[in-house]
Amino acid sequence: MATARRFKVLLEYDPDDKVWVTYVPALDNISTFGETREAALEMTRELVLGYLEAAEKEGIPVPSERPDSEIVDLEVTPV
Repeated sequence: MATARRFKVLLEYDPDDKVWVTYVPALDNISTFGETREAALEMTRELVLGYLEAAEKEGIPVPSERPDSEIVDLEVTPV
């Protein structure tokens, strides 16, 4: 049985296209979308599985998510 892996996912709503968009920073910012948050996350799960399968087939090492990495909000006030 394969060991489960965890990846941080950036999830944001695109009001122009009216979809939820995801990015996986640890995997070269691969991205997908869905009409709902749940659909976008399910599409992301499938995308990550495909990425991992292709990387294994090609012998490409997959970086592990660093335990000290995080996605944060950063407020910037223009001068």
